[in-house]
Parts: sequence; C-alpha cells; structure tokens
Amino acid sequence: MVVLQLDNATKTFGKIKILENVSFELKTGEILGIFGRNGSGKSTLLKILFGTLQADTLALKINGKSFRGSEIIKQQQIGYLPQFPFLPAAKRVWDVVPKFFEDGNLQDKVMRDPGINRISETRISELSQGERRYLELQLVGNLSHPFLMLDEPFSMVEPLYVEHINRFLLQLKETKGILLTDHYYRNVWNISDRKKLMKDGKMYAITSKADLKKFGYIRSTE
Repeated sequence: MVVLQLDNATKTFGKIKILENVSFELKTGEILGIFGRNGSGKSTLLKILFGTLQADTLALKINGKSFRGSEIIKQQQIGYLPQFPFLPAAKRVWDVVPKFFEDGNLQDKVMRDPGINRISETRISELSQGERRYLELQLVGNLSHPFLMLDEPFSMVEPLYVEHINRFLLQLKETKGILLTDHYYRNVWNISDRKKLMKDGKMYAITSKADLKKFGYIRSTE
C-alpha cells in the first residue's frame, strides 16, 4: 500500500483565497470523491497535486517522502486527467496509443479494450465525448503512477461510456489511489469509497447525501 498525505495546502490569487489549509490522505486501493461547486477550488487542488501550479504553502508526502512542485511530475507519482481535451484532433486512435506506451504488451492491452477497439480507426476529432474521454482515461490510467487525479471524467459522457469508465476505475483501484471530482455527482458518489466536499476553499469530510444538501451543494437528496 502506498499513502499520499497532503497537509495545509493554501493558494491565493491576488486577494482571493482559493485554498485554505486543505488536508487529506489517499491510499492505493481506494477512490476518494471530491464534491464542490464551480470556484470551490477543486481544479486548483488537482493542478497543485500534479505539480503544474505552485501552492503558497504545501506539505505533500508519499510514503513519508516529501515532494515539492515539479518534483511530483519528475518522479511520476501522480497521473492527471484534466477536464479539457489534450489529444491531437487530426490523429487516429491507433496513432495516439503508441505515443503513450513503449511497451507493446501495454499498447495491445489498451487497443483490445472493448471501449477502445471499436474506435481504433477513428480520428480524435470524430470521437463522441464519451469515446474521447474514455480514451484519455485509458491513456492516463495505464501509466505507472500509483495515484491518479481525475477532473470531470463523466462530464457529458453517454451512458455506455459511463459504464466503461466505472469498470475501468474499479480495475485501476486495485493498484492505484484515485481522487475523483465531477459535477455529475451521482456518478462520483456511487463509485467513491470516501467523500469530501470543498466550499470556499476549505475541505470537509462528508458521509451522506444529506451532507451535500447541508453544505448547499444540492437542493434535494433524491
């Protein structure tokens, strides 16, 4: 088991405080769901964890070893799925996969996946939202990083690919720790082992959908 521990992460932009003393622990073998409205600091937190955004203060340890800023990227400890597309639109799926993996067996594993095999000849620009998102998740998720940060993997994804994503995340969970955030909160709720909510830059532990309502994230628990 590998343990990621974040303590007292803070971030301000000008006079606006985006993160205020955010702390949590994530272990391989679990999915941590993070809930919060736009502007609550979720995406900022993920970028800081990945190392592409510098925090004002931060204590990040993995199995007791401290990491700072770009060290996280260099040490390949945390994979990151951003909410925006990042694959070259003109390329076909079968051209993109080898760019991510030198290992031929890993390339074959991705290409044989039922959700990928059927779109292997398709250009990235011609994929549906669900097809593209699942491809991106396969590429990032199959890297060797023990931790994975996912920003909006379910957004605008059709039901078939929601099923593919859920299946794949449960597979990844066997060897990785996953932090997951998405405005399609039911998908996050159903697959998460633990839940936390961010509001006004602070993080709170939650245990029920009633907590989501209490913090003003949803209006009804139905």
